[in-house]
Amino acid sequence: MAATSKTKKVTPLMQQYNTIKTKHPDALLLFRVGDFYETFGEDAIKASKILGIILTHRNNGGDKTELAGFPHHSLNTYLPKLVKAGQRVAICDQLEDPKQTKSIVKRGVTELVTPGVALNDDILSAKSNNFLCAIHFGRNKIGISFLDISTGEFLTSEGSAEQMDKLLQNFAPNEVLVSKNHKKEFLDVFGTQFHSFFMEDWIFQEDYAHESLTNHFKTKTLQGFGIDHLSHGIVSSGAVLHYLSETQHRRLQHINKIQRIAEEEYVWMDRFTIRNLELYHSTNLNAVTLLDIIDKTISPMGGRLLKRWLALPLKNIEKIQQRHQVVSYLGDEEEVLEKVQRWIKQMGDLERLISKLATGKINPKEVVQLKNSLEAVVPVKQLALESTNESLQSMGEQLDTCENLRNKIKEVLAEEAPISILKGNTIAKGYSEELDELRNLAFSSKDYLDKMLERETKETGITSLKIASNNVFGYYIEVRNTHKDKVPEAWIRKQTLVNAERYITEELKEYEAKILGAEERIYQLEQQLFEQLLVWMQEYISTVQKNAHLIAQLDCLCGFAQLAKENNYTLPNVNESTQLTIKDGRHPVIEKQLPLGESYITNDVTLNCDDQQIIMITGPNMSGKSAILRQTALIVLLAQMGSFVPAESAQIGVVDKIFTRVGASDNISMGESTFMVEMNETASILNNLSDRSLVLLDEIGRGTSTYDGISIAWAISEYLHEHPAKAKTLFATHYHELNEMTNTFNRIKNYNVSVKELKDNVLFLRKLVPGGSEHSFGIHVAKMAGMPQQVIQRANKILKKLEKSHSSEEMTDKLQASQNEMQLSFFNLDDPLLEEIKEEILHLDIDTLTPVEALMKLNEIKRLLSKKKKASS
Repeated sequence: MAATSKTKKVTPLMQQYNTIKTKHPDALLLFRVGDFYETFGEDAIKASKILGIILTHRNNGGDKTELAGFPHHSLNTYLPKLVKAGQRVAICDQLEDPKQTKSIVKRGVTELVTPGVALNDDILSAKSNNFLCAIHFGRNKIGISFLDISTGEFLTSEGSAEQMDKLLQNFAPNEVLVSKNHKKEFLDVFGTQFHSFFMEDWIFQEDYAHESLTNHFKTKTLQGFGIDHLSHGIVSSGAVLHYLSETQHRRLQHINKIQRIAEEEYVWMDRFTIRNLELYHSTNLNAVTLLDIIDKTISPMGGRLLKRWLALPLKNIEKIQQRHQVVSYLGDEEEVLEKVQRWIKQMGDLERLISKLATGKINPKEVVQLKNSLEAVVPVKQLALESTNESLQSMGEQLDTCENLRNKIKEVLAEEAPISILKGNTIAKGYSEELDELRNLAFSSKDYLDKMLERETKETGITSLKIASNNVFGYYIEVRNTHKDKVPEAWIRKQTLVNAERYITEELKEYEAKILGAEERIYQLEQQLFEQLLVWMQEYISTVQKNAHLIAQLDCLCGFAQLAKENNYTLPNVNESTQLTIKDGRHPVIEKQLPLGESYITNDVTLNCDDQQIIMITGPNMSGKSAILRQTALIVLLAQMGSFVPAESAQIGVVDKIFTRVGASDNISMGESTFMVEMNETASILNNLSDRSLVLLDEIGRGTSTYDGISIAWAISEYLHEHPAKAKTLFATHYHELNEMTNTFNRIKNYNVSVKELKDNVLFLRKLVPGGSEHSFGIHVAKMAGMPQQVIQRANKILKKLEKSHSSEEMTDKLQASQNEMQLSFFNLDDPLLEEIKEEILHLDIDTLTPVEALMKLNEIKRLLSKKKKASS
């Protein structure tokens, strides 16, 4: 008995909560109780931290349960904060009116919002996609899919871990789905920076995925989408669709196609390059990215497409030139540019509005906004058709004015339709006869009653008649006692007052019933007519999506024309050659950050496969070597995106891969040393070279000792020079010893960033000039940084000593001495390794040996010997 009395009682509400929570263990459950959304237990602790709301406790059958909640009307304030913090949020609503039930109110999850599945405007960012991604680890390949439920875009690909890593960087998904069995592998390969959700392994099966996709698209095969050969991509795409149904999203008519990300059509950039060039993110605080500078788009669709163009620059010369021609035309025809931009400004987010229609989340005001946006398409289509540019004319032909759709919306909806259908006045006057009658009845009751009063006064001769209503009797006619004898027999007495009597009539009873039913019927009818309109609009989904895509393209090209006009960019010549010639190039971002009145120092860069394949740039730190490297890559990127470029002129033989490796201390990850990271990234470049690659190396070898660094930098440069691809390379270094390479390798040329030495200081001229640089001016930089005077003086003394001890003659002498010493030590030893070293030294021609070669040779011998020493000990 004692045991039973101690059994904890759980309230019916908490029983209901626990049942629903069990179905959604991975989600934070917002549980509607009256006018509040409540969270309990662990969820309450999380919610109070993320939202900054008070955490309280309640006694639940003797147990203390944490509790945190907020008013239901604040959902749009709090939900985005939870989702942006990476939470999956299950919204549990009351499914019936509490007044209509005597037992506990029915509740159920009406929506599951996760970082990658959101349609709420407060969660979405206008100019960014909200991608849900799935990754499938196959035997020899990885499949990947991206889906944005808010726009209907569905993309897939498969390939190596490196390729998938790049796509993750480019598409920056808000949530990544992975099989539980591959959790460790995913974290090892792609890191922990993504909001990831781990699903059951059976979801990632090819036959299940194939069935999900063909059922969704209502096709027998996937051939029509060009993805039937991507077995891994299909698995990941199936997992994405499965997740949508799991999160209560079943109205997906706007997801009407799936596309392969055809990587062979775009410039390859690894993730280090994307990061190093600071295209759309920067690790530095308050840094300005390339996207910040070039984004002149007006519409959300244009902003999203520009990011895609930046992530995937074109390799197809014809397509690049088509974009350039449109930008040229719009730049010359300023009036056309201004008009097109003015009309685009009047459009809403066509892509997301039509997706809201498909998912049943659109409100009356947004339907009117869709109609207004489509009205702005009409003049844009006209301007495009009247242009003299073929690509623009083609866009004009493809744009659909959606006349029937616009007329239908105009006919059905009031121009000032409200956000919520509950507010009434949604349907236009004159569309429904019944609705107009009901409205007249509901909203002109005063006129009707005034007329009735006038008529009854005339018929009865009672001058002080009054018609009013109360909650008990409804409508009544009040007659003062002095006129009681004039009341008609048909009137029914309802109430007696001190000075008056109250009556009702058949007419008044009928009218009252009509009025009370009218308001409810108006709401029902408006809802019904609005729903009918939405069903009718469904067939225009793909037409509006096509319009959205064309307007997005036009917006990007208008943005490029404006960018060129504002910043004095010129049309580049992108051609089939393998040459790269930039005259007076500028860094698009740095030139916008300069202090007022200071002009950017321009530079020329010429690279080709014949006589100037590798440019070795020496010069002190802070002199602008890195800026020259980066601006060269950014000019190529801008050109191949279809934009004009910051230069006086640019001849660009189309580039298919851009590799950058900048500095040794930029990426310390997974506990590896900076040098290891640097070597990994450089190895990745050397293993993926093509004859159209552009390679930018900045301070390679900096992460190790000087001699090691010089040796590695030398060997890398030699490899690039001797490689059959003859990849165009800019190599910035402060190892001046590398200037020696030009004597041996005919396609390596020395340049330096010029510096003017003053009496006690140094002036950085930031101009690239032919020839090597002699010293690094590191101490001058330390001085500029405000290093204490005694440190500067001591550094200068040490430098002079070192310069003396490392003079060319001394290096050669050292090598000569070691040669003699080794000859004495080794000649009588029977050891294959020592024999090898002996041969090496005896065949050295010390008279022609350069200091750097001497250094490298010494270092090589030293390493061989230290290996031998370790082995023998």
